[in-house]
Amino acid sequence: MAGLPRGRKIRRIVCWTLAGLLVVGGGLGFLAYRQLSGNLSSVDINAALGMDRPADTDNGGQDILVIGSDSRSGDNKGLAGGDTGGTARSDTAMVVHLPAGGGRATAVSIPRDTLVTRPGCATAGGEKLPEARRVMFNSVYTAGGPACVVKTVENMTGIRMDHFVEIDFAGFKGLVDALGGVTVTTDKPIDDKDSGLRLAAGTHRLDGTQSLAFVRTRHGIGDGSDLGRIGLQQQFMLAALSEIKQQGTLSNPAKLYEIADAATKSLTTDSGLGSLTDLASFARSLDGLDPRSMETVTLPVAYDRSDPNRVVAAQPQADELWSALKADGTVPASARKSPARGGGS
Repeated sequence: MAGLPRGRKIRRIVCWTLAGLLVVGGGLGFLAYRQLSGNLSSVDINAALGMDRPADTDNGGQDILVIGSDSRSGDNKGLAGGDTGGTARSDTAMVVHLPAGGGRATAVSIPRDTLVTRPGCATAGGEKLPEARRVMFNSVYTAGGPACVVKTVENMTGIRMDHFVEIDFAGFKGLVDALGGVTVTTDKPIDDKDSGLRLAAGTHRLDGTQSLAFVRTRHGIGDGSDLGRIGLQQQFMLAALSEIKQQGTLSNPAKLYEIADAATKSLTTDSGLGSLTDLASFARSLDGLDPRSMETVTLPVAYDRSDPNRVVAAQPQADELWSALKADGTVPASARKSPARGGGS
C-alpha cells in the first residue's frame, strides 16, 4: 500500500461496501492471511446453474448480487428480533453494477415483497425445484439457497451476475462495530417496536445493533412498507461509504485487521471470490471507482392487483432499468418512476 495516492488507497476499501452492508478492502487481504482465509465461505454458482444463464456480455462492467440474510442460526441468534421459523430469507437484495473503467456505480434494490417467477433450479443439497410463479422474492432464498436467488435475478434482469456476495446479521453488526459506528441523519423521528429502533429527528451515531435495526426498520417510517425500509438501507450504505473515507483506517494495521476479520467471518461469496487473493485482485481492478458518485435506485414496482400487500415489477420501467445496466449505460429518468410510490423510486 506504501506509495499509493491516498485516494486510491481509500477506494480499495470503499469498493467493498455493500449496499452498505459490507466492506472488504483489497489491501486487507494480506494481513493475517491464514486467519482471514479461514473465515471465508463460498458457493460454486457456476456449477449449480450450468449453461442455462444469460450470455456473459463482455462490456467491461461487472454485476454483483448482494444479499443480506436474515438467518437466526449460530451467532445470529437473538439479533434483530423476529422469528423466521428456523429458516432464512433474503432480507436485503441489491444488484450492484460497476461500469467499465470505474465511474458511476449503480446499486439497484429489489423489494423483498416483489412477486417473481422462480425458475426451475437446484438447491445446495441437489434437490430439483420446479418453476414457481408469483412467489415472494425473499422466499426464493428459503426454498433454494443462493444459486436459486442468482438464477431468479438473472431471469428477472436478463443480466448474468459476475459475482454473488452474502452477509448475515452477525457479520453486519460486527462490521459496523469494527468501524466504530456509522453516523446517519433522520428528518423525522423513528419509532419501530418491531425493529426496536427509536430515534429522534437529527443526527445519530449508530453502533452495530442500532445499525441493524436501522436497515430493518419499516413500520416506523413512511407507509410501513418495504419501500420505506429500502430508503433507509440506501441511506445507510452511503453513510458507511462516508465513514470509511473519513477514518484514518488505512494507516492503522490493527484497525485494518479488525475490519477484515469482521467482514470475512460472516461473508459468503461465489467461488470466483472465494479466497483473499481473489478478493484483492478484484478490488485492484476497481481502483478507478469513485464511491462518492454511487447511484442508488429501487426497482420500479406497482402494487399487485390481486394482493395490494405485494408488488410486481412495473413495466416498461423495469425493463428500461435492466437494459441500461446491461448496456453499461446511464439509468434513464423514465426507469426511476415507480407507480407504487406515485413517482420517483
